[in-house]
Amino acid sequence: MSTSIIKKGGIALIHEKLKAFPKEFLWGAASSAYQVEGAWNEDGKGLSIWDKFVRIPGKTFKGTTGDVAVDHYHRYKEDIALMAEMGLKAYRFSVAWTRIFPNGHGEVNQKGLDFYNRLIDELLKHNIEPILTIYHWDLPQALQDEYGGWESRKIVEDFKNYCVTLFKEFGDRVKYWVTLNEQNIFTRFGYQTAMHPPGLKDNRLFYQVNHHANLANAIAIQEFRKYVPDGKIGPSFAYSPAYAATSKPEDVLAAENAEEFASHWWLDVYAWGTYPKVAWEYLERQGMAPKVLESDVTLLKEGKPDFLGINYYQTTTFEKNPLDGVTMEGRFNNTGKRGTMEDTGIPGLFKTVANEYLEKTNWDWNIDPTGLRIALRRIADRYHLPVLITENGLGEYDKVENGTINDDYRIEYIRTHIKAVQEAITDGVEVLGYCVWSFTDLLSWLNGFQKRYGLVYVNQHEEGEHDLRRIKKKSFYWYKRVIESNGEDL
Repeated sequence: MSTSIIKKGGIALIHEKLKAFPKEFLWGAASSAYQVEGAWNEDGKGLSIWDKFVRIPGKTFKGTTGDVAVDHYHRYKEDIALMAEMGLKAYRFSVAWTRIFPNGHGEVNQKGLDFYNRLIDELLKHNIEPILTIYHWDLPQALQDEYGGWESRKIVEDFKNYCVTLFKEFGDRVKYWVTLNEQNIFTRFGYQTAMHPPGLKDNRLFYQVNHHANLANAIAIQEFRKYVPDGKIGPSFAYSPAYAATSKPEDVLAAENAEEFASHWWLDVYAWGTYPKVAWEYLERQGMAPKVLESDVTLLKEGKPDFLGINYYQTTTFEKNPLDGVTMEGRFNNTGKRGTMEDTGIPGLFKTVANEYLEKTNWDWNIDPTGLRIALRRIADRYHLPVLITENGLGEYDKVENGTINDDYRIEYIRTHIKAVQEAITDGVEVLGYCVWSFTDLLSWLNGFQKRYGLVYVNQHEEGEHDLRRIKKKSFYWYKRVIESNGEDL
């Protein structure tokens, strides 16, 4: 792929001089258990919903699974040595629920706790701050079978007990915690589009499931205060700021609707414990509003986070969608063939449309560094909370040539996004840190190993035997310089 995918440009709303990044800024990288660990059935680990889902024909690219992934479970010391070589200040990883409770609840699996204790100690030995994500989509299959997982209120108590176990075990050393990763994605893809497990399309159930996840998030934060009083905790949200396609009032209204239904619906609950009024009224009229108990309202208000984690990849542009307009059924590009993504929407509310001013990746994701600055400012202005950028990165085809990977396109992507973060800091936004997605290449949930995000290449593919060798990409050395200079050398 040529470097022309990303346009170089100056700064809009120009500052004469940008503020330096804070001295304690967390320059990090991220991963998730299912996507890197492998060892899917070792040392007492139970089955997750993903372990089952990937075995359904046609669900993933060429039938790829996380059985081995990139074998981080056995190679974590090698990977952390590379992080230390890079000078990484923070590493965000997730705990696999089924390593701790193979059946979701009941007896604790000591070997699971032992693995994460070793991982955390190895990070601290190299002065790398651990950022622990409690839930990154890999629900225990046993809970799905027992009561429908997130479909039941029972999940809240089981999630609380799982969290408390982690707080007690790791809270003495881990001070940054993420509750739920991309609740808006795992609920939507699991219950609206059927692309993720449990593979259902049920709008009413989607909103109820999401409410249960909100309660789980709040109870985790409530319990955290008891066990890790000197730590910081917050959810991680996939934020895609809404743009209006034109200045036509109906398009501006469509973008407002999208911001309300696709972002405020989650962020307002995280920050304030309340659902946005316009969206709630609409869902009540449609008979889709979740059932909320009086005790839920109290709990949600008590679950205020210390920061909002933001996974930022792109902005989305919207226009008016008539009552007989497009639905959420449009095709999603999980092939890497540019131009195959279809527009989606909710009739009467909004519809997505291509933004002519933005280039796209091969997976049809918009490339918009300024959108990250806009995202940070919108969150700071509305919620008055610090932001931790928990994910940002570029998924592309990488080629090994003469033993090296020249991923200049990734360097340019990350460079322009870090610059946007610095602009937002200069604007007055409090940003705690920035985690590149991802440190090593990893399994992309639906895209196999062809869509690569890492600063470190892993020799892993869909077909044949591969040695899982780690190769530092050009971006590895570039990000090392960025960290060494605290963001001065971009």
